[in-house]
Amino acid sequence: MMEPKHQPELDPNKDDLPLRANTNHVLVRHYVLDLTVDFQKKVIGGNIVLFLEPGKGAVSLAFSEDPHPQDAGDVEQASCFTSTHVPDDAGPNLDQKSGVSKLPWDDMNEDFTLILDCCDLLVSKVEEVDVSTVPELGDLLKGDTVDQDSQNSSFVLVQKLISIPSDRWRQQHDLYLQCSYASGVHTQPLLFHMDQWSLQVRKKGVQSPSDFPPCLRIWYETKPTGGSVRWTKDQDDRCCVYTMGSPINNRALFPCQEPPVAMSTWQACVKAPCEYTVLLSGENQASPMPEETGFLQWDYYVTMPMPASTFTIAAGKWQEARVRVHNLEEGESEEPCATLTCRGMTYTGSQPTDQSCDRKSSHPKLIFSAEEDEQSICSHVDYPCRFRLSTSRAQDVIPHRVFAPFCHLQKAETNVLPLLPLCLSAAHSLLGVHPFSRLDVLIVPPGFSSLGMASPHIIFLSQSVLAGERGLCGARLCHEIAHSWFGLAIGARDWTEEWISEGFATYLEDVFWAKVQQLGTREDEEQRRLKALLRWRRLKDELQNSDEELQVLRPNKDTTGEVSESGASVVKHALNPGKPFLQVHYLKGYFLLKCLASKVGEDEFLSFFRLFVRRFHGQLILSQDFLQMFLDTFPALSSQGLTLGAIYSDWLDTPGIPKMSPEQLVLLLEFLLEEAELSVSCLSLLQTTYSLRDQDAEVKHRWCELVVKHKYTAAYRDVESFLIHDQAMGVYLYGELMLQEDGRQQALARRCLSAIKDDMDQSARCVVEEMIF
Repeated sequence: MMEPKHQPELDPNKDDLPLRANTNHVLVRHYVLDLTVDFQKKVIGGNIVLFLEPGKGAVSLAFSEDPHPQDAGDVEQASCFTSTHVPDDAGPNLDQKSGVSKLPWDDMNEDFTLILDCCDLLVSKVEEVDVSTVPELGDLLKGDTVDQDSQNSSFVLVQKLISIPSDRWRQQHDLYLQCSYASGVHTQPLLFHMDQWSLQVRKKGVQSPSDFPPCLRIWYETKPTGGSVRWTKDQDDRCCVYTMGSPINNRALFPCQEPPVAMSTWQACVKAPCEYTVLLSGENQASPMPEETGFLQWDYYVTMPMPASTFTIAAGKWQEARVRVHNLEEGESEEPCATLTCRGMTYTGSQPTDQSCDRKSSHPKLIFSAEEDEQSICSHVDYPCRFRLSTSRAQDVIPHRVFAPFCHLQKAETNVLPLLPLCLSAAHSLLGVHPFSRLDVLIVPPGFSSLGMASPHIIFLSQSVLAGERGLCGARLCHEIAHSWFGLAIGARDWTEEWISEGFATYLEDVFWAKVQQLGTREDEEQRRLKALLRWRRLKDELQNSDEELQVLRPNKDTTGEVSESGASVVKHALNPGKPFLQVHYLKGYFLLKCLASKVGEDEFLSFFRLFVRRFHGQLILSQDFLQMFLDTFPALSSQGLTLGAIYSDWLDTPGIPKMSPEQLVLLLEFLLEEAELSVSCLSLLQTTYSLRDQDAEVKHRWCELVVKHKYTAAYRDVESFLIHDQAMGVYLYGELMLQEDGRQQALARRCLSAIKDDMDQSARCVVEEMIF
């Protein structure tokens, strides 16, 4: 037998986040959490029950030469563990050679180990759940012949439970809940160890995932300093706690499998003091029930499998914002969705949408009717999908609520609540079915490090969006709502490809917000150009002040999405302290999408988004999935040199700013023309960076205007060349030269006219001579 391969502790000087869970061996298919929030101790404690299914690597593991292979991210040597847990009656044996106490774990190198991502948790007990004691679960086996062996019986029962079809999800969840209350198996306790990043569980004598207990209960408690949740005071100086969007995700909230491929459903029962409101990323709107301890119990669930990182909790003395309707006549009642307006747009319910395209394009229009939406076939695993329901397709605004501390309640009612249905309706008109059935919005405490964070069914908003006019609030709502499709319903299979989430949300933010504002074409264009300029400047600044390795959108390149034999991997640079402050994935991804949109026209591009959502909702993707489908949908782009390899090399696999398209250069130069002053060094850098002398006439025209405006004498030769060789576009540049009242520029204009006037037609020559003389 091969000697197991052990890895040293994670190098503290590295900034990669390890994902230790051996998801190729075992998958957690469902979690049941039973937790209590203790504000005095600042801990969340209780138990979590895991329902397991052997993974795709389970068979090969059972028949491998080494029955317990270990690779990067797998179990480390026992001597490296920060804590060791064994049954109380399993005393250590003294090793005769070393004189060191020998733990039972050391005699079990051939036993299978379940590895969960975990840190900053106090785990007190891990036990096997005896699901065979649940009477209703046995009904699933009617007509089946099952081995009477209790271990095999439990395995079959849990696999039957996991495989219940989605149209019976209520029955399935009820059985999950009953199993979570079942007693533990005490004949042979489970052993477990913890290290810095994981919890490992073994059962003595079990050497394959298929023989491992299919249902576990873990008793644990969070630490007040744990990195997944933040204990703080809200704006009213009252205690609260919420998941903060930590780089370590939820591993300090509950033991879980963190790799994105470990998609699971969950149920959660959370108990908190009566004066607190508990919000979770569940699809139901929980109604609190009195609990025997005097607390209130909040029950949430999800039926759509999602990565464990999307689980979100917030508990505090929040208050719900209400629509204020005055002077109601007798017999009338307040409606939760009253008539709301924004810059002339009125929302009173469902509105017809126009998916037609007014802009010219050489590509075929992608226009989808309701009938085509109904014919869409889901490609994801079985779950109760909203895309299949006609009621969901017609629902442009999903049920929504807004919560805030009392001091911000009025602003939440006047700013956030009226905008929310408008933003939801705009998103639906462009992308179709809302992937999630409801939405809560919470104004979080001032220590929140972002303007917003989206999770399934809940959005956290910073109080910063409440100040001033509604522009910042509306745009941020649009950004976070866009994540319902890109980032949540469609997630990245490799977390290093953040642009799949953030680049898309940044791009769609502008589209949604323009629709909410009902901007005209010209006003829309001006607003987007201004935003593009601001983002371009921010991106340039970040690229100049960040490490090149953090500027790459696909850092794993051709190994993107690959994991070790066990399913373990690392997230590059996830723990880099500077990374949370960078927006490269937002901005560079945004400009990539703008570049692609410019190739086919925005209306066709947005129609393609809708097509992509229909194809990939409920799934994890890599960059190549989106890009290849885009190129397949618009095959004419290949003749323009736009290929998957070109996009990788220009945008995704290299640091810095990619080579810009002529349209983007024109836009950049037009924005720079609005600047009162530009330094000589800035103009020189522009000229060399983008090889402006070699660009097309549109680009050269804007460049010459910049040269003339800022009297950049080093490039007067470029102006002379443009006036002589691009006469069709250079006519009005003569006027700009003369208006400058600069002797050198006026002489340049006369010299150029003298050189070409015999070649000009009569009307053009008259116009130019009038400008000059």
